[in-house]
Amino acid sequence: MRNLSSMFLEPEEVVALTGRRMYSAQARALRMMGIEHRVRPNGTIVVLSEHVALALGAQSVTAARAASVEPDWRSMNAKRA
Repeated sequence: MRNLSSMFLEPEEVVALTGRRMYSAQARALRMMGIEHRVRPNGTIVVLSEHVALALGAQSVTAARAASVEPDWRSMNAKRA
């Protein structure tokens, strides 16, 4: 199971990503970058780290693993002449 703290960006990472310290400014910057986020009741920003990677062009780790591990079953099941 994934560590909950690594699932979300740390507050310092949100500052580094957005270049902003105020929560409202962070939310505006994230919207402009097309990065999904949520605002907690206390005003802080929650951002999934995987969404940031996908939004900025990184391939999903899960998709990369699945693509490299799956064999070509068609060639194994082909009828021989």
